[in-house]
Amino acid sequence: MPSLRTALLQSSGRPGDVAENLKVLDEAAGRAAAAGARLLVCPEMFLTGYAIGDDVPKLAEPADGPGARAVAEIAVRHGIAVHYGYPERAGERRGVSPAEVPQLPLGGAPRGMIHNSAQLIGPDGERLANYRKTHLFGSFEQQWFTPGETAVVQAELDGIRMGLLICYDVEFPENVRAHALAGTDLLLVPTAQMHPFQFVAESLVPVRAFESQMYIAYVNRTGPEGEFEFVGLSSLASPDGAVRTRAGRGEELVVGEVDPVLLAASREDNPYLRDRRPGLYRSLV
Repeated sequence: MPSLRTALLQSSGRPGDVAENLKVLDEAAGRAAAAGARLLVCPEMFLTGYAIGDDVPKLAEPADGPGARAVAEIAVRHGIAVHYGYPERAGERRGVSPAEVPQLPLGGAPRGMIHNSAQLIGPDGERLANYRKTHLFGSFEQQWFTPGETAVVQAELDGIRMGLLICYDVEFPENVRAHALAGTDLLLVPTAQMHPFQFVAESLVPVRAFESQMYIAYVNRTGPEGEFEFVGLSSLASPDGAVRTRAGRGEELVVGEVDPVLLAASREDNPYLRDRRPGLYRSLV
């Protein structure tokens, strides 16, 4: 089985401007495809921007909304799968209007059922998977979003089984191990990882890849945005604990290989998953 060439788009785009972010995505998809990539992974909330505050409910849309259709057109035009983050308004896909979705006040700010989500669209424009962030970080996310309830979401591309998490989710080893036990080969983690927590990008992500025997594409925003300072350092970590490609601190597109031969050899050599004793861990749940 050939390697899956994967491109990581480290960019914050233009917060609050969906049209401009789609232009950035289109240009990056073209460059990634020209480099032979079959998959482009974008940061958390890339479609709209992360620190958009009161604009969250204004810019949120259903999983099959106009943003998804625009991304699908980009994917088809360049023949590349695209994974991107966006605020998802729940309920509308089945014909439920926003007025019918229960309002959940938190911290004095009313909100609808909006999720911090990530969606994978195939090179043929089909929606392959949609994931809702299960672990919300900090007061900003807890104010505007509802946590998802599905721990493992997967899809396949070119024979590689991909799993979806978002940012803070990967910092819980249980999440990544659940994906390992479900057979995830490549974990896609769009993130908005900020100062002073850069050790997550530098150290924690490669350890997660090693201890659960998978590739992890960790793709960050960069630079100042609202009250946050995003640190970049996007990477593709491999199951042997190595970082196969890493971005710096600025806007960048980097490309790395997800090698199923290396993955199989690493899983054969590393006994972590085989040596587990689940009966001893019942207290964890």
